[in-house]
Amino acid sequence: MAVQPEGTPCWADAMFADLDGAKSFYGDVLGWTFGESSSEFGNYTQAYADGKAVAAVVPPMPGQEGHSAWCLYLASPDAEATAAKIRDNGGETLMDPMQVGDFGTMLLARDPSGVVFGVWQAGTHEGFEAQAVPGAFCWAEVFTREPEKSDAFFPAVFPYSMVKMADEHVDFRMYNLGDKTVMGRMKMGDEFPPEVPPYLNVYFTVADCDAAVAKATERGGVLRFGPMTMPFGRFAALTDPQGAAFSVIDVNTTEGDVPKTSPVS
Repeated sequence: MAVQPEGTPCWADAMFADLDGAKSFYGDVLGWTFGESSSEFGNYTQAYADGKAVAAVVPPMPGQEGHSAWCLYLASPDAEATAAKIRDNGGETLMDPMQVGDFGTMLLARDPSGVVFGVWQAGTHEGFEAQAVPGAFCWAEVFTREPEKSDAFFPAVFPYSMVKMADEHVDFRMYNLGDKTVMGRMKMGDEFPPEVPPYLNVYFTVADCDAAVAKATERGGVLRFGPMTMPFGRFAALTDPQGAAFSVIDVNTTEGDVPKTSPVS
């Protein structure tokens, strides 16, 4: 597997105070199995779908106990240079570039609208070993109340071009690398309570959206939206029992025509 182009979503992880609970929940809902915890790296534990690494879970470091959330990492050939671009364009680095053994270099950042994300400069760990198959990541969307800030920031830090959806009722844009769409951006509306911060929502692929929702809610997750079928698949938004938001999507069950888009200069 080659190192991903700059700006490509390449990895996802989350901190959970109850690590065993998280493993049990996602094992049931997404079919994940888990590797050995790496005590050298804070009990970082990789999750696998059909034997391929697709995400990781980790207990919080002392002093970092708090709300669980999924963190999506965007690929960078030079984490230090990306950190400088983040700061130069109004973002902030929450964790400066840190080398993780031979695996690579990570940093955590926040865009000017409050969206937290990670950056990953690959070493021996090149990121997702599978995508868009059951249990694996397939899509992500920036949810923000200040879309103009995110739309100025992300294409300044990463080599994205933007297209907007031709729908006057929805403020939705897509961030592209060349002719490949890698991420969406949605304006948060009144349906989001004020206490919900801006975030980067990750979508995991499932074979059956409704079955995944049933399993998640049975295990203490909360259904936030859906299930709904759209041209890209049947999806639902959920919160896991420890408060981390994520979505599930069956990409093989679709309905309607793909909406038209137009470039954003």
